[in-house]
Amino acid sequence: MKTPDKNVIGVDFGSDSVRAVIVRAETGEVLSAGVSFYERWRLGKYQRPEQAVFRQHPQDYLDSFVECVGRALDGLTEQERVKISGIGIDTTGSTPAPVDEEGTPLALLEEFSENENAMFYLWKDHSAHREAEEISRVFSGGSDINYCKYMGTYSAEWYWAKILHGIREDREVREKAYTWVEHCDWMVGLLTGNTRPETMYHSACAAGYKALWNREWGGLPDGALLAGIDPCLRRVRDRCGNDPRPATVCAGVMSEKWRALLGLPEGVTVSGSSFDAHAGAVGAGIDEKMLVCTIGTSAVDMVVMKPGQLKNVDIQRLTRYGGLAEDGILPGYVGIETGQAAFGDLFAWFKRLLLWPFEQIREFTGEDGCELIYEEAEKRILPLLEKAAAALPEKTDFPVALDWFNGRRYPDTDDLKRGMISGLSLGCGAPEIYRALVFAAVGGLNRILCGFDKAGVRIEKVRAVGGISRKSDYIMQMMADVTGRKIAVLDADQTCALGAAVYAAMGSGCYEDIHEALVHMAAKEEKQFYPDKNMEDHYRERYEEYLRAAERMS
Repeated sequence: MKTPDKNVIGVDFGSDSVRAVIVRAETGEVLSAGVSFYERWRLGKYQRPEQAVFRQHPQDYLDSFVECVGRALDGLTEQERVKISGIGIDTTGSTPAPVDEEGTPLALLEEFSENENAMFYLWKDHSAHREAEEISRVFSGGSDINYCKYMGTYSAEWYWAKILHGIREDREVREKAYTWVEHCDWMVGLLTGNTRPETMYHSACAAGYKALWNREWGGLPDGALLAGIDPCLRRVRDRCGNDPRPATVCAGVMSEKWRALLGLPEGVTVSGSSFDAHAGAVGAGIDEKMLVCTIGTSAVDMVVMKPGQLKNVDIQRLTRYGGLAEDGILPGYVGIETGQAAFGDLFAWFKRLLLWPFEQIREFTGEDGCELIYEEAEKRILPLLEKAAAALPEKTDFPVALDWFNGRRYPDTDDLKRGMISGLSLGCGAPEIYRALVFAAVGGLNRILCGFDKAGVRIEKVRAVGGISRKSDYIMQMMADVTGRKIAVLDADQTCALGAAVYAAMGSGCYEDIHEALVHMAAKEEKQFYPDKNMEDHYRERYEEYLRAAERMS
């Protein structure tokens, strides 16, 4: 360790809010934290779930970033504030936006300020499903190179599909956009004062997993191939500029404008960036033969391997269950990304369903008493459901559900797949349905783990991070029971922000080796859940029902 007495800032841009933590680099101790919810998003703007459209305004990112970092800094003494040496960023992804020649998102220009097609396309925006199918066909069979070799079927959640959809959907955006950039790249460029597309920093995580950058074929997919889909895609490629770099590098020094706005000392460095779940894996202390499950609205699961170990892996089988990218999680490693497009969203959906009559009564009457009842129901309904589900007889039957409510991410990516609940009867109540949804979520994870095992990827440890892992012992215990593995829950509330702080510590020179940084700064195991052998046969039967339902729906 080079400079032990330093503090760093980690900032995590999530789907609903931004979180900032200020961390002591020597120990990983969180000194202060702040959170800010996106105002426009909270009001439901630029969202059309029935059409799978989810856009976010760049001004929301700017406002909430300043607010959450400010709140975190307010919790520091002046003595600790002057020790801040670096800041690291993670964001959702793939979350790209069209920008002008200076790298300014079009939605920040007056004429596009309310045009949702000029905003950032949030990771879970699936409006590009047709474009994803087209790109997948061309990338996998349109030339001598299979550009989907390490990622499998191209997804509507990813970079090229969203760009293609945006330029086809909106001629004004097509004509005005100089190129498109990822949110994680834009934030780094903004803080360093360099958002020009040709010279700005590019994240290895974003480029590898979503834009299919790989050294094997010399970088991004071939320009002529992209032009054959649409000439605008080739221009995006040509204007990409610098090769992507890991999140642990120093991307530059914070500009005077931002340093003064935030009230930070001179010389604060800005590290590279990554996507949120990948930062969460770093905050969880990821290592070889370990699966880190980041469980939130969706679930993103991470594994790292040395490049030489890939010779023992069935790549074709593996890419049904996950995608690979160089330096995507840790520098010098191949990162494997997998997951489920809906996890916590399953329970949020069920909650909204049950709250519908309360909402109607509240809106109809407008009485204060109805408002209070709604607020109490909104707060208590999921904890009550979980308590009731846990009280059901252990080996009772419950409906069979599939977790594809937001499409199927893995195995065999298909954004148009939909969830399902079957086996309902008049004796089935809300706790039984809740239990079915929990089983669907952990059954989806188990299917991925089984797929990894068959492909030759060995998993010896499973660590769970994210809000659900610390809030729900019921879900964590079922995860252990269904997968037949010990599940370790870590002691950090904001693991993604902690991972971003690790990037900041590396980028500002606090550490020279990522593994040393993780030893000092990563979250530690707080609680373990072990498989209940008494439930093994019962859950095996239920899991086979899950697989049969998945086969029918495929």
